[in-house]
Amino acid sequence: MTRQLPPPTIPSQHRPVQGSGTARRAGGLARRIAALLFCGCVLPAVAADASTVYRWVDDTGAVHYSEVVPERYRDTARPLQPPAPPTAEQQRQAQQRLQQQKAKSAAVDTRGEPVASPQPPAASRPVGKRPSQLPDEQTDCETWQRLYDESEACFGPFRTVGGGVKAEAFAVCNVVHEPPVERCRRYIR
Repeated sequence: MTRQLPPPTIPSQHRPVQGSGTARRAGGLARRIAALLFCGCVLPAVAADASTVYRWVDDTGAVHYSEVVPERYRDTARPLQPPAPPTAEQQRQAQQRLQQQKAKSAAVDTRGEPVASPQPPAASRPVGKRPSQLPDEQTDCETWQRLYDESEACFGPFRTVGGGVKAEAFAVCNVVHEPPVERCRRYIR
């Protein structure tokens, strides 16, 4: 809607407006207040209506969810209500189930077998290399072979496809060489 402006007035034709200026301003203020009240009452109702989501099924059987439903499907469209927030009792029960699941999952290792006792986190485990003992010239052949096997088992997970060893293995594992052949010939496998 366009508003037409009055024709320009020539100063000699200018006539004072009847009534006081405050009366005119009060009328403009009343219109503004009425407009604000209208917006304050009508817009929330429109916004509330626009936020309703409807479920409807078209002719091909496809289910649709939207705020706007085509005219031909308005008879079959159903408004969806948001779920009610959980009660305090429901929240308490959910917390209990969560704690039970955590306890149950902590009692099972990655292979699905029960664990005797939960392992402490890696950061709190005592730092030590495996095997904890290194052989020397006085070590008997059977012990030396056992330490060698432990060392190989420790390095096993750190071996690469090409046969190399990852550098972090040396922070966890001690290197134990094979028992001397001349001394432990019958114990070497």
